[in-house]
Amino acid sequence: MNHMLESEQISENPMSSQPVSTTHFTELKNKIEQRQARVAIIGLGYVGLPLALLYSEQGFPVTGFDIDRRKVATLNGGGSYIFRITEPEIQRARGQGFSATSDYAQLEHMDAVIICVPTPLDEYHEPDLSYISGTAESIAPHLRAGHLIILESTTYPGTTEEVLVPILEKGNTGGLKASRGGEDEKSFFVAFSPEREDPGNQSVARRDIPKVVGGLDPQASELAGALYGRIFNRTVRVSTPAAAEMTKLLENIYRCVNIALVNELKLLSLRMGIDIWEVIDAASTKPFGFQPFYPGPGLGGHCIPVDPFYLSWKAKEWDFHTRFIELAGEINSNMPYHVLDSVARALNQHRKALNGSKVLVLGVAYKKDIDDLRESPALTIIELLQKEGAQVSYHDPYFPQVGRGRKYDLQMKCAPLDNFAQYDCVVIVTDHSDYDYERIVRESKLVVDTRNATRGLQSPKIVRC
Repeated sequence: MNHMLESEQISENPMSSQPVSTTHFTELKNKIEQRQARVAIIGLGYVGLPLALLYSEQGFPVTGFDIDRRKVATLNGGGSYIFRITEPEIQRARGQGFSATSDYAQLEHMDAVIICVPTPLDEYHEPDLSYISGTAESIAPHLRAGHLIILESTTYPGTTEEVLVPILEKGNTGGLKASRGGEDEKSFFVAFSPEREDPGNQSVARRDIPKVVGGLDPQASELAGALYGRIFNRTVRVSTPAAAEMTKLLENIYRCVNIALVNELKLLSLRMGIDIWEVIDAASTKPFGFQPFYPGPGLGGHCIPVDPFYLSWKAKEWDFHTRFIELAGEINSNMPYHVLDSVARALNQHRKALNGSKVLVLGVAYKKDIDDLRESPALTIIELLQKEGAQVSYHDPYFPQVGRGRKYDLQMKCAPLDNFAQYDCVVIVTDHSDYDYERIVRESKLVVDTRNATRGLQSPKIVRC
């Protein structure tokens, strides 16, 4: 399938009048148009691996890079470690030349390098850019003139120019510099393009999600737009990497703030005896000016719980306090504690103390029907229940066990769903489609529902929180 490049210029680039050299730029542009550009994807997780497969599908020679040798071995053996990516997809890509490696020396043979590494928060809720800086340090010795380097990792505005570029320029041995509007024989190109992956979304094809790109100069923007234009149906160019970085943060802060609003309204509605889900459904009938967001037990995933704090941290450099963003983060972060209180109250009404009660948590993924634990509120809820003395088990069809992560150490195995009656309380945290909610309610003593998964079911056993 051929994809014609549809590109929009959102804002005028102040360097657009600079002359464009025809050496490396023209050579790489021609390679991209002919699908001969060798593409490297660094970071083969939930963002990088799907991107690599898209390029492979369109006939590009693709090599994936990852420091996790188990991932590399799995992919080279035709296997997959991401539930929504099947082994036949990997095997088709392998048949078209896709391979994975941990050897960064192979970057010397690549034309375009796309960085898709994690950008978590550290223990102080500040940006952890160690993956970006470490990757840049690994790229730099193998950098060559004419390389196109694109960062996709979500981060604060300025990261591409303030962190990535200086490391690349300092670490290479050939005196190479990033092109800033006057390309020469020792230039390489740099751009930022925010990832827009939505794990579990089956309604929008990846190639139909517009791709925002912001280059360090017009040449970089054009090359990045051309490269993404081969696999995405639409590219949107902005004036700078910082504008593209801020675009990603705006998208996720918008969601974070609106989810916080509806979470707060849920807490108020519970006190007032109003069904917030009914209210959201009613408001959604308005054909303009309203977009539905839904409450839950907290925020999870690699974006929404993390990204707002990147901007809050950066704003302090400008003596600006992002009160609205921080308030939203506070509300969402407190939702697992609301779940804890709801479980304790529900057990109390059944003359049971939380301390010593057997509790089953249903679903530990951060959202339904995916195999992703990152920042999942379920992990916090389990830890809170355990601290209060509850005997906690969990079930999730996507996780046979939950071990140790950056912020948790649970060392638990998935419990079978063969005896709901043994538990004093079943807590629905992630509403996977695989669950038979009628059976869960029928066979359980008490069900605390944080996702409205039991909507339509009537039973005194159900407590919706």
